[in-house]
Amino acid sequence: MSSKTAIKIMLGFLVFVMLFHLSIIVKLIPYEITWGGRLKNDTEMYVFETISMLINLLLFSILLIKGAYVKAFISQKVVNIILWIFIILFGLNTIGNIFAETYFEKSFALLTFASAILLWIILNKDKKRIHDKV
Repeated sequence: MSSKTAIKIMLGFLVFVMLFHLSIIVKLIPYEITWGGRLKNDTEMYVFETISMLINLLLFSILLIKGAYVKAFISQKVVNIILWIFIILFGLNTIGNIFAETYFEKSFALLTFASAILLWIILNKDKKRIHDKV
């Protein structure tokens, strides 16, 4: 799979995830079935969901830069570091989702694991392309 294809798939995943979080914010999906059932009230839900949306928007922006869909306003080295951080976060989130209490949250382990793999492909295909040019 090419880096461009992996980026497009990740962007699609992120649109899905952001729509999911927006559905929680507007209460189409009850927040009680998310965040491991730890949220106690609407205020906590709004805080957690806002932070989650901002993190997803950050990753979306970084992938747009990596795929050259927008002009880079940060260096490729910083982009790559941020993507490696997200690989670690998705790996940890996958483990957390596997041990979640609800099957609904457990199912997200597939999405987070696939996201970690796609980001790894994006970073490693990029390395291979640079080495092939040398």
